[in-house]
Amino acid sequence: MPAAPTGRYRGSSAAERAAERRATLMETALELLGTQGWSATTVRSVCAHAKLNPRYFYESFRDLDALLIAVFDQVAEETTRRLLAAANTAPRDGTYAAAHLAIGTLVRHVTDDPRVARVLFVEALGSEALARRRLDAMHAMWQILSSFGRTFYGREDDADPIGDVAAALLVGGITELLIAWLDGRLALTREQLINDVTELFVVTSEGAIAIAERRAHREP
Repeated sequence: MPAAPTGRYRGSSAAERAAERRATLMETALELLGTQGWSATTVRSVCAHAKLNPRYFYESFRDLDALLIAVFDQVAEETTRRLLAAANTAPRDGTYAAAHLAIGTLVRHVTDDPRVARVLFVEALGSEALARRRLDAMHAMWQILSSFGRTFYGREDDADPIGDVAAALLVGGITELLIAWLDGRLALTREQLINDVTELFVVTSEGAIAIAERRAHREP
């Protein structure tokens, strides 16, 4: 009696092979988007570099935008995960040390692999599908920094919005600094960049607290 088909090929199931192809497409798209840019990242170029028939592209993704969003979300989620972990484990015995850990984690992550910074901060601006994702990712990062600052300074119940304003300002500024640094427009080592951003982070955070306290004292 013939054996029943197992649905496996060379030890892998159909679902496993599909998952492998999807991962290959995403890694290829990350490479193209992060090195050659949004305009060079097409269905044809992704399939050619991945050495996959276009039918396998549509097996995993509805269209190019769906692939780009999946790649961006993966990069953004890993970035915010690392930043959140750093904020949660930062030492509480010194403002500079705590900020240095959080800022250093973010800067090293997005510069260890420059594709990450380019996908997050640069190429997303060229794609309508990714523009909103970029805003959401930056919003998530400044919320983490704002929450970190409030917790560190014991101001969790402070309703003054200045902390959010300061965090959003810092994230926007850090983004532009990273782009300039990666482009070679800042004559700083990476550690100098981290140290300078940390100093400014501390000054800005303490300034925001002073503003909040001044406002609170003005209330009737």
